Order: sequence, then C-alpha cells, then structure tokens
Amino acid sequence: MSGVTTCLRFPGQLNSDLRKLAVNMVPFPRLHFFMVGFAPLTSRGAYSFRAITVPELTQQMYDPKNMMAASDFRNGRYLTCSAIFRGKVSMKEVEDQMRNVQNKNHTYFVEWIPNNIQTALCSIPPRGLPMASTFIGNSTSIQELFKRVGDQFTAMFRRKAFLHWYTGEGMDEMEFTEAESNMNDLVSEYQQYQDASISEGEEEYVEEEILEGEE
Repeated sequence: MSGVTTCLRFPGQLNSDLRKLAVNMVPFPRLHFFMVGFAPLTSRGAYSFRAITVPELTQQMYDPKNMMAASDFRNGRYLTCSAIFRGKVSMKEVEDQMRNVQNKNHTYFVEWIPNNIQTALCSIPPRGLPMASTFIGNSTSIQELFKRVGDQFTAMFRRKAFLHWYTGEGMDEMEFTEAESNMNDLVSEYQQYQDASISEGEEEYVEEEILEGEE
C-alpha cells in the first residue's frame, strides 16, 4: 500500500493516481484482482553490500518469489501491468528496462491490449533504501488462486461443514451455491481472455462487416 500510494504522497517525475491506476489496469469490470510485488526483498543488513540497479529491480519485480499472491504469472498472461519506481532513477532507463522485459517475455503478455505497461516515478526513496520498486499486475494466472479456494470450498460445502453457523444467522444455503457459481464464472472469464488473440477479434470484425454489407 505504501508503494502504490507513493505518488499521492510525494512529488515525482511521472506521477500516477489511484483513479488513473484503476482505469489503466482494469480492462474488464470483473477482472480487477491484482498481483502485487516489491523489490528489493533482502535483509536490511545486506543492503550495504549490494548495489541496487534498475535492471536488477525490474528483474526482481517480475520474479514469482517477490509476488504477494500465491500464483505464478508463467501459468497465465498479463492483461496490464504497472511499475512504480522510487529513488534517484533515470526515466529513460526505466522505460528501456520495462520495454526489454516485455520484448523478452512477450508470450506472457496479451497482444490485443497495446501499451499495457504503465510506469510511475517518485524521486523520494523508502526509508533505508537508495531505490525500490512496487509492481502491480493484472494477470490471468490469478485464477489459480481462485481455483484453489473454490476446490477447498466445494470439498467443505459438500459435507456441509460449518454451514450451520451461517444458516443459523439467517443465510440461505442457496447463497453459497450462487457464490460458488460466481467464482467458477470468474475463473472461466479469466481463461477466456487468456486464450483470446488479435486474429479472433479480426475475424469477428470481418463477419460484422459482411453482415452489415448484406443488409
């Protein structure tokens, strides 16, 4: 939260606010669950022995080990990303590194959303660090987490475990069934956009043009 709200609290070269973040990061209303990462993740005692650079920060940011969500981005594709750098960093170097990462890992980014990486810079570093970066990613791999939760819920719900605590307070059993269905729909929607491609969209557009011409 500290990294995400940095641009609201401190001046920077390329500022971003929460509204702009929401507009750029959420291509579809239901797909608004983010994966957050932070770099560098090392002990305070090790900072004095390591020179932190922008390429190193960028590499660590995309590392699954630095993510706060238990899902691996390599099992999905990024719809949108945002990187917030803090400290004395060059805007050109940041842009170059982010572009390099996207070019090297283009299979992990959807091609039908152009310019889907947003960057923000704040000149004031976090306390005790020369520079740091916060990563926010809207990845379809988050569906792994929902699948795990859904499987655990299904196993317990089939046995009606702990259900009486909720029905005793006025909830209906059907509400749980609807919630399970909603979760499955969300997973299916993430998978749909993960598998989508530009060619599919072009085919649909051509079909629409043909239909309009016939009319």
